[in-house]
Amino acid sequence: MGKILGPTILLETGPIERFAQVGHYASYARCVPSDKISNGKSKGKGNTKNGNRYLAMAYLEAAHYAAIWNPTIKHYYQRKCKKVPKMVAKKTIANKLSRACYHMLKNGTKFEVNRAFG
Repeated sequence: MGKILGPTILLETGPIERFAQVGHYASYARCVPSDKISNGKSKGKGNTKNGNRYLAMAYLEAAHYAAIWNPTIKHYYQRKCKKVPKMVAKKTIANKLSRACYHMLKNGTKFEVNRAFG
């Protein structure tokens, strides 16, 4: 993450105990889509401005640099870019990083790239 993005994520997250599940944290970080789907049909968009915009920016920037410098994440990003647009691929990496950070903060474990992107 680095010297700037790590503390930014930590400070913008606050106490991790306030999020009951990993999906709630990913949604707060604006890393998941806000679509309303019923019976396979789109019923509109949800409130896309909910959550923390600084946290979303930090995860997107972390995803950008991870896709450049980490070989495992770079390989995942290149595979994903063949199927979806580049911004969607970066958002997917940001979502995976946010989920990994949630578990790291909640359990006090280290980041395992193969577990997240393997």
